[in-house]
Amino acid sequence: MGCCGPVSVYTPAEVVEETGFSLDTLRYYEKIGLLEPVERNAAGQRRFSQEDVGWLGTIRCLRDTGMPIAQMLRFAELVRAGDHTIADRIALLEEHDRRVEAQIGNLTERKRYISDKISYYRSVL
Repeated sequence: MGCCGPVSVYTPAEVVEETGFSLDTLRYYEKIGLLEPVERNAAGQRRFSQEDVGWLGTIRCLRDTGMPIAQMLRFAELVRAGDHTIADRIALLEEHDRRVEAQIGNLTERKRYISDKISYYRSVL
């Protein structure tokens, strides 16, 4: 333990549990640079930091809302470049937000259609 208390370190299995990403996905994200190189212990085993887990939470949100990997990589690049890229990050996220809103609208229409079909079939019974 250092001067600032214990440092949270996670094993790959704990990160899989915490994030829902598979080990293969974690390795892939590290390989393509979406996840910064993960620290390793003396035996060469990956040890993820709290920061890594937090970043993977961001990636999970972006992926689950349909952001393409190329855009996630661009976002990661902007984050790593520093605070002078905040305006570019906002623009990228706003563009993604507009796509998510369009998806929600589309799904709402589809849900309405399905609900109407359910009502119709119930009336036939």
